[in-house]
Amino acid sequence: MTLLESAPAASMDAPLLDVEDLKVHFPVKMPFVQRLLLREKPVVHAVDGVTFSLRPGEIFGLVGESGCGKTTVGRAVLRLVEPTSGTIRLEGKDVTHLKEKNLGDLRRKAQIIFQDPHASLNPAMTIGRAIGHPLEIHGITEPSFLARGEVRNVRVRVVAAETRDAVLAIMREVGLTPAEQLYDNYPADLSGGQKQRAVIARAMILRPSLIIADEPVSMLDMSIRARVLELMIDLKRRHGLTYLFITHDLATAKFICDRIAIMYLGRIVEIGPAKEIYADPKHPYTRALLQAVPVPDPARRSKKSLPKGEVPDAVYPPAGCRFHPRCPVALSTCGWEGQDFLDFLEERRLDPTKADVEVLGQIAEWWAVGAEAGRPVEVAEAQEVIARIRAAIAEAPAPLAEAVMDIREEEGETIVRFRTPDPLQPRHVDGREVECLLY
Repeated sequence: MTLLESAPAASMDAPLLDVEDLKVHFPVKMPFVQRLLLREKPVVHAVDGVTFSLRPGEIFGLVGESGCGKTTVGRAVLRLVEPTSGTIRLEGKDVTHLKEKNLGDLRRKAQIIFQDPHASLNPAMTIGRAIGHPLEIHGITEPSFLARGEVRNVRVRVVAAETRDAVLAIMREVGLTPAEQLYDNYPADLSGGQKQRAVIARAMILRPSLIIADEPVSMLDMSIRARVLELMIDLKRRHGLTYLFITHDLATAKFICDRIAIMYLGRIVEIGPAKEIYADPKHPYTRALLQAVPVPDPARRSKKSLPKGEVPDAVYPPAGCRFHPRCPVALSTCGWEGQDFLDFLEERRLDPTKADVEVLGQIAEWWAVGAEAGRPVEVAEAQEVIARIRAAIAEAPAPLAEAVMDIREEEGETIVRFRTPDPLQPRHVDGREVECLLY
């Protein structure tokens, strides 16, 4: 096989990439003394149980807003970050816990296109050298060496003819022309679109079977995004590539992806064929994402049901369905807990017409642990406080109010307890998988 021949295609029957229950947690930085006092060390639940597979030759989109964990999934697949648990299989081989010295085969078969071409290219390395560097790293060609020149005793880099020919060929293939002229240029001499083409060429030089494209056009001008996407599609057809396409842009995903998975706060909430998800989204979060897209035709505009509030903290994600605190169609069984009650009280305090704020107490007086919330109370005042809490809950959204199981006084504290959420499992709905209790 020559340098520019494609790798043998994987069997169409088996998935090229199989990710099962992947979790990636990052420790939270805190003072040493505080770490000693805590029983459980807090972690950021960047990816928290993601499962999907890629068939050979497809473009699989991972879509979600910033901070949902989609980039971490891509980096974990390449083992650029260490998975906390779960399984990653590439062409049937488990690569989840391979040692660094054994990752060469994975890195040859799977490459990444980074989001920012300006940051992913070494400013001190010429474009030709950067593109050909993977060939030297993996021992496919002889490494270039430094020789001392005769003029002014200057050290010059001698590149193997085999490497140079391969680099020039892939540069022409991705549209970096004239290749001979651009070969010795530095990244600062190139435009943003040319830099991204160079990054694509560097990923393609090893002829991988899987490309992880992490927001590959988000840093580019609108005028050249379509051309870069068309280039990626052309390379896929020509070399039988499989893409894990990571993006927050719904329009881009619709244009390029065969199947998409919608991520929210470290979880995949809906996965299926792109056309079906765009035509009839099932998960409330997917609907909210699509409703947020501006529609220029007034006749086609419909009433929007957008999520309320902010994305919850990934260190302490909501119980049950991660989307339930913001969901417009949540159920009482979705996973309401003590923190949801405190959030409701905080919103309620902003209403100047409420006269029971002093009885309910300041938010700082309350605590929330799992399914319970509480605050200290004098025994003589307990029944009055409980009555006020019941009256306040009666004004809460129906799912939150219906999820309250008990309000009681116990050992000098008033405690509000919520019901245990129903088990949340992906369900097959109209040809896709949806993680929602509505189904």
